[in-house]
Amino acid sequence: RSRARRKDQHQCPRRASPAVSVARRREPTFFCCGDAKRDALRDQRSSSPSMAALGGAGGTPPLNVQRKVAVLGYRAVGKTSLATHFVKGRFVDEYDPTIENTFAKKIRFKRAHFATEIIDAAGMDEYSRLSRNASVGVHGYLLVYSSTSRSSFEKIRFINDAVLRVQGQSPGVVRVLVATMADLRGQRQVEADEGRALADRMHIPFVECSAKENLNVAEVFTTLIKEIEKDTGFLDDQAQPGCAIL
Repeated sequence: RSRARRKDQHQCPRRASPAVSVARRREPTFFCCGDAKRDALRDQRSSSPSMAALGGAGGTPPLNVQRKVAVLGYRAVGKTSLATHFVKGRFVDEYDPTIENTFAKKIRFKRAHFATEIIDAAGMDEYSRLSRNASVGVHGYLLVYSSTSRSSFEKIRFINDAVLRVQGQSPGVVRVLVATMADLRGQRQVEADEGRALADRMHIPFVECSAKENLNVAEVFTTLIKEIEKDTGFLDDQAQPGCAIL
């Protein structure tokens, strides 16, 4: 018995010592891996792009704003060609009388992106009225005439009156006067100075363009957006950051 008791006493430490030694070996290995992971995560964060880099100056992402505009004018003045070239980047040469078309285009500025719905209305004259889609919820209007058509230029006064009637004669209705077909120089009936003088009397901007030659096509729509946003501060670099969906 004494021999057995002495044998047990000698065996117990031998069974316990490997477990202790293993635990001691694993402990530093575990903490070493943790330190390595923390170092890797720190390196990953430092190499990833910051919010300032992603969002522009000050880390502010661009505002997302919804706008609706309408293109109005006499028949065959190039309203559809103008809208199609702006949205799709191609010129439509053939004339197909429009009932009413709707286009969509995102107009990007530095501080704001404008998801713009463009209503291409049917040709108008002195007896026409605006459709519901071209009057409800519209933020601005393009009043379009052809520089090759004196009659389309003379119809602008009636079309402008129709817009003001729908909008309650408000002087703040946003409009831009647009002369199309500037590339047809040999067929011109309305000089640019005449269009500019009419726009000055109406207190609105004037743009002459050509969808065929892609002359000032984008400027037509960006000018309208700038007029719409004059009092909103969305295009002001000093405006406070925020987000708006209107």
